[in-house]
Amino acid sequence: MAHITLLELITVTITFLVIFIYHFHLVRKVRRSPLKTAIGIMNDSRRQWAESVILKERDILAIQTMRNWVMTATFLASTSILISLGLISAALRPGVISEISISLNFIGSVNEALFIVKLLVLLFLFFISFFNFTIAIRYYNHAGVTINITGNNKEGLNIENITKTINVGALHYTFGVRCFYLAVPTSMWLFGPLWMLVSSLILVLVLCRLDCST
Repeated sequence: MAHITLLELITVTITFLVIFIYHFHLVRKVRRSPLKTAIGIMNDSRRQWAESVILKERDILAIQTMRNWVMTATFLASTSILISLGLISAALRPGVISEISISLNFIGSVNEALFIVKLLVLLFLFFISFFNFTIAIRYYNHAGVTINITGNNKEGLNIENITKTINVGALHYTFGVRCFYLAVPTSMWLFGPLWMLVSSLILVLVLCRLDCST
C-alpha cells in the first residue's frame, strides 16, 4: 500500500489547487478578454496570417510555416514518448527510491509504493502530452492541405474554418507544452511534497508572466 502522511496530502492538495485555480482564471480571461492574453493574441495573429496567405496566394509561405509547426510538434511528441518509456522502465525496476530522494524529503512519507505512484502520475502527464502533440500534427496536416485550395468560398473551405483548424491544432500543442510544464512540480514531488509546492508556485509566477504578456 502507498502510505501518505496528512502533511504531505495537504501539501499536494494545495499544489494542485494552485495550478488548477491559475488555469481556471486563465481560461476565463481568454474567453472574456482574449487580446489581453498571449493565447488570444496568437489566435488572432494566426487568423490574420491565414487570411493573408489565402487571399494573396502565398503558397510557399504557407507550406514552410506549416512544416515548421509539424516538425516542432513531432520532435516534442517523440520526446514525450521516450520519457514515458524511461519512466515505465524506472517504475518496473525494484528499489527505485534513491538516497538523494530520501535525504531531501523533509515532510513527506518515504516508501516504494508511493514513489511508484509518483512515477505513474509523471508518466500520465507525458502520455497526455504525447497524444496532444500528435493531435496537433493531425490538425496542422489538415490545414496544410486546405489552406492551399483555391476558391475559398466553397462550403467548408472558407477562411474561418481553416483558421479554426489551425487554432485547434495550436490549442492541442499548448496542452502538450503545459503537460511538460506540469511535469516540473510533479518531478520535484519525487524529492518530497515541499519541493513540489515551491516549484509549483514558481511555475505559476512564470506562466503568469508568459500568459499575460501583450
